[in-house]
Amino acid sequence: MNFKRQIALGIIIATVFSVSAISYATISNKNSKEQELKRMIGQMMIIGFRGTEVDQDSYIVKEIKNNNIGGILLFDKDNPSGGTIKRNIENPEQTKKLISDIKTYSSNSSIFVSIDSEGGYVNRLKTKYGFSNIMSAEKIGQTNNADTAKEEGQKIGATLKDLGINLDFAPVVDVNINPSNPVIGYLERSFSEDPYKVFIYANKFIEGLHQENIISAIKHFPGHGSSTSDSHLGMVDVTNSYTTKELIPYANLIKGGYNDIIMTAHIINQNIDKENPATLSPIFIQGLLRNVLGFKGVVISDDMQMGAITDFYGQENAAVKAINAGCDMLIVSNNIKVYDEEAPSKIINGIYQAVKDGKISEKRIYESYNRIQKLKNTYSIK
Repeated sequence: MNFKRQIALGIIIATVFSVSAISYATISNKNSKEQELKRMIGQMMIIGFRGTEVDQDSYIVKEIKNNNIGGILLFDKDNPSGGTIKRNIENPEQTKKLISDIKTYSSNSSIFVSIDSEGGYVNRLKTKYGFSNIMSAEKIGQTNNADTAKEEGQKIGATLKDLGINLDFAPVVDVNINPSNPVIGYLERSFSEDPYKVFIYANKFIEGLHQENIISAIKHFPGHGSSTSDSHLGMVDVTNSYTTKELIPYANLIKGGYNDIIMTAHIINQNIDKENPATLSPIFIQGLLRNVLGFKGVVISDDMQMGAITDFYGQENAAVKAINAGCDMLIVSNNIKVYDEEAPSKIINGIYQAVKDGKISEKRIYESYNRIQKLKNTYSIK
């Protein structure tokens, strides 16, 4: 081979290797970006699971590792099995160990560990399991002493802190407009029919939780107190019963600096949005909650497996609509009608595909991720 041909061949070989290196770097960067995006989406999920104990091979441990799940939700009863299968809570010692082991085996101590601990009828930490009794919101309101709300909130907070739980889906700030409401009034979940009293008592309850460094999540925006049916079972229409005074607790709490979490309700009010329940409505979340009321914290959906959602929208489609509406996190409890361990992955993949297809902007994912991380940092969840 003459000298000129050697030089030409060398240039060709160098060019090929250079192009290959660039292509590999491009693919590598693309894969890295896709993985990071999926990890951000994983942070937007709070999921439920079965089991009173875990090891390194347990479903929930693998799910946290593989999908970078943002949080878990504990229950005392497994509804899909009618209570025949164990859920998460048997006694204080077991619950504390369960939470500790999940963090240890998943090598992740930065997860939200959440629970519904309102007091009264809606309380997963019942006295029959060895926990202290907590008054219902209605009973607290009937004391006509706002400090009682703070005391009960602090009592709950101390228990949660000791167990390793850092997020309580409480207090309820629904106004008790319809006392026979099957999901609010009947269960004594509202402090009062007076929205200003609801605000005052909820604020005190939150102070009690915050005293123990527990995050609160007020619910159910924009107000479930006037409803006549249960969104666990199907769509709830409050068009003819809803009043604007139901927004007063939210407006006053936000004005006072509340920026933890607000949970949306699966209720429809056609006077505001003719097509979508609040959870899937940009008018309610982006328009009313963000722009008008000025909320800057994390917005979380009520359980996305409730009948109000599953009976009318596909699982992945509903998740996409909720995120575009303004939800930062989605609850998938696996504790309504079915238990599906693949549900979180299906939803994460559905959201990711929606981003790739241009149905959700990357900016929207970044916004939610940043809000979630800011909240975790505020409460030193690391």
